[in-house]
Amino acid sequence: MNHIRILAEKVASQIAAGEVVERPASVVRELLDNSIDAGAGRIRVSVEGGGKRQIRVADDGSGMSKDDLLLCVERHATSKIKSVSDLFAIKTLGFRGEALPSIASVSKMDVTSRPVQDLSGHRLKTAGGRLVSIEETGCPTGTSVMVRDLFYNVPARKKFLRTPGTEMDHITDTFSRWALPYSEIDFRLESNNQTLLHFPATENQRYRLSTLLGRRVADAMLEATEKTDGLEIDAYLAPWEFSRKRGDRVFFYINGRNIRDRYLTRAILEGYGQRLMKGQYPQIAVFMNIDPSEIDINVHPTKQEVRFHNGRIVFQVIVRMIERCLSSAFKGFLDKEFSGSEPPPPFPAGEPPQRPFSTPIPFREEPPEAEPRITKDVPLVIGNLGNTYILCQARDGLLMVDQHAAHERIVYETLKKGLLKGRLQVQTLLIPKELEFSLKEAKILNESSELLSRFGIELEHFGGNTFLLRAIPVLLERVVWEDFLSELVPEIRKSRPEDNRTIDEILSVMACHGAVRGGHTLTAQEMTHLLSQLLEMDLPSNCPHGRPIFRYLHYQEIEKMFKRSV
Repeated sequence: MNHIRILAEKVASQIAAGEVVERPASVVRELLDNSIDAGAGRIRVSVEGGGKRQIRVADDGSGMSKDDLLLCVERHATSKIKSVSDLFAIKTLGFRGEALPSIASVSKMDVTSRPVQDLSGHRLKTAGGRLVSIEETGCPTGTSVMVRDLFYNVPARKKFLRTPGTEMDHITDTFSRWALPYSEIDFRLESNNQTLLHFPATENQRYRLSTLLGRRVADAMLEATEKTDGLEIDAYLAPWEFSRKRGDRVFFYINGRNIRDRYLTRAILEGYGQRLMKGQYPQIAVFMNIDPSEIDINVHPTKQEVRFHNGRIVFQVIVRMIERCLSSAFKGFLDKEFSGSEPPPPFPAGEPPQRPFSTPIPFREEPPEAEPRITKDVPLVIGNLGNTYILCQARDGLLMVDQHAAHERIVYETLKKGLLKGRLQVQTLLIPKELEFSLKEAKILNESSELLSRFGIELEHFGGNTFLLRAIPVLLERVVWEDFLSELVPEIRKSRPEDNRTIDEILSVMACHGAVRGGHTLTAQEMTHLLSQLLEMDLPSNCPHGRPIFRYLHYQEIEKMFKRSV
């Protein structure tokens, strides 16, 4: 007796539909693809019951004839491609010929359509993938697809759908993502006869971003452009202070197609670098145009994954573009607000100057050295709040600087540059420090002596759980070493010596423990010199952990706070 048998067409269709139609939002996604490909200028999506009861997508696109209507519900019937070679030159959103047949097989579907050259249109009705009727009817130019009772004939799939509210959230997200790159099209989303979202057609991409993300975020977004051989990228980047715990506002498009790809998301995060705290995501929209022959979008039925023939190059281009844009914007801010600020007030006659930050580590009880050179770009220090925040007068407002985060950035970059150049300054201790650790920590530290020595830490096992600290980096002379090394153990445990991320994590811990703490009193001269050093750093806006170093209040904001202006 044979054990292998050919599946019935109905079963095969429902299996295929399961790959394309996961939930109501999948239906909206596929129908939006068709409407955009049809050259629509207006697209209206109407939903009832979170899409479980009814979904209707209507457009004013090119429309379909009677013969095309009959063919559109047949599997693998498409006008987008003709041969295998066409798969590597795809410029449309749809191309497989699976969407409408898959939707029809798990719902009751009506398709009404009229080409612009015809006086009347036709309406095709299906139920569970079976043709019910096709008839002539009066209708406007374009196509309207009505999907009712989704998964009515596949109860096993239907029970996995969430509440109408949850399914509506997925539809809203899909609708928004598809509307963003096509600002020339008017999009409207309705639920239970109420308009939820309306994106009017516009030539201004920032206006559409404003509708989606809010005016405050859209106005603050920076624009970046990159052009190389066969690759063009336009991006809108929100500054790091608008970061979120969710990555739901990371939008990436390739040739107008919404892509959800971890590799591309990682490129975006690497571009932002240490401007983001761990677990935070930026708000960003990236629009990439690339030669279709350089990518493969035939990877997944949802068509939201992509493979690049030269993925490493694309990755590097994205990282470089974002990094350059953010750095240039911050430099422009510094040039605008800090240049020409007033010099710090002179010390009273006869009062000896306090010891400055001649190195990134202050507060050593030594004879005072010569005063540091203060550049004209350093903002005027006017006070210190709680011995934690340095208050400065910039050109057009008030600057508040977190002294620990600022010094942490200085220590981090100084350590990293010394490490990369092989000139990390190390101080040998005349009297070694005796340190005690837990059994687990002792084992890891004992196995990592060679790695620690790369970072200027000479740790000798003295027996049992005891170690002797014989040498340390000069910048970390005031560290509480038991606490520091205990915190460093998790990073050492997962370390890979040649991994830049591992090196950054270790240096970040070192910088955090080596930096001046909040609550520590600084003199006016020390604060000024700290700012002078900070402005010389490669990334003076954020500490190595991504926390902001400063906050800026423009005079207009301050005047609004005190009701001096509206």
